[in-house]
Amino acid sequence: MKKVVLAYSGGLDTSCIVRWLKEQGYEVVCFIADLGQGLGGEDLEEIEARALAAGASKVYIKDLQDEFVNDFVTPSLKANAIYEGKYLLATALGRPLIAKYLVEIAHKEKAKAVAHGCTGKGNDQVRFEVSIGILDPKLEIIAPVREWEFKSREEEMEYARIYNIPIDVSKKKPYSIDRNLWGVSIEAGVLEDLAQEPPENAYIITKGPTGQYTYPKYIEIYFEKGVPKKLDGRVYKLKTLINHLNEIGGVHGVGRADLVENRLVGIKSREIYEAPAATILHIAHKELESLVLDRETAHFKEIIALKYAELVYYGLWFSPLKEALDSFVNSTQKRLSGTIKLKLFKGNCVPVTRKSSHSLYKKELSTYGKDDKFDQKLAEGFIKLWGLPYKR
Repeated sequence: MKKVVLAYSGGLDTSCIVRWLKEQGYEVVCFIADLGQGLGGEDLEEIEARALAAGASKVYIKDLQDEFVNDFVTPSLKANAIYEGKYLLATALGRPLIAKYLVEIAHKEKAKAVAHGCTGKGNDQVRFEVSIGILDPKLEIIAPVREWEFKSREEEMEYARIYNIPIDVSKKKPYSIDRNLWGVSIEAGVLEDLAQEPPENAYIITKGPTGQYTYPKYIEIYFEKGVPKKLDGRVYKLKTLINHLNEIGGVHGVGRADLVENRLVGIKSREIYEAPAATILHIAHKELESLVLDRETAHFKEIIALKYAELVYYGLWFSPLKEALDSFVNSTQKRLSGTIKLKLFKGNCVPVTRKSSHSLYKKELSTYGKDDKFDQKLAEGFIKLWGLPYKR
């Protein structure tokens, strides 16, 4: 039999794909990437059992959480990469890492093909296939959802019922969910109706207004060269720090986003996102940059952030341009060390204090009090020179 390595999530699509590929004459090896989804109560051993029950001959599970946060999340955070002002790229950042190990396992298993469960109208198909094509252009890529006979998730659910494929989805909650340490992406079901507010049962890690505390929570985050190192004065591994912030931010409703976004394939889609830790860290990191970076670097970096987010969203993680942008971004982070204190309350995350040994803020220059050392007489000449090119 031909052998194929499938990126397996345990969801409806990939569970049906295992059986479908077997019917096409393939031996199916499943790969489960642990990017932190198990922290939400998702049992990876149960997912492994589901893959075997669906017909997989072998299942690989790899804990990639540290590699994910250190090599994918951290560069994105340093770059302030946010797609269309709302999406913090949790799913998009995970795809090139999964692709990397799909290729590695395919080589180990001597498989000539890899497969994924992405739809023909989504972004993830591009992220997987472009990354795989860069890493090993000789591998065949199979995308069953673009080929098979099913026209809806309801038809897939019926297929799973007929062949006793264990799935964790129902018509009452038919959402398509992707979760990792950096956030949760939720789509489908009632969310496709733009006239409907997302129901509370669609959210997973954040509390709505009625479930939040009635008093604010203050936290302090210390960065070293652009990387979060401490939470409230205590040193944590980045993975652990992110988990704590997801919990703290989640109970205060921080990190929800409802976005009609422009997909790479040209259509608009409506998704909701939850990313408490990512939201908190991005706000704190940006605030520290405002304190430390000079004006021209800070303003130019905003342009870079927009392009960086597009490259991640478009599946171009392994591209030469993204590598070049990393060099620029890392050069801006050399002096980015300091502490930002934030207030979390009823869905808001607000910086309240800032401290850095590399701060460019000088109180004696900005104050309007008696300690003012700014020579206001210099302003007249500055204004004349600044406006000189525009005088007729």
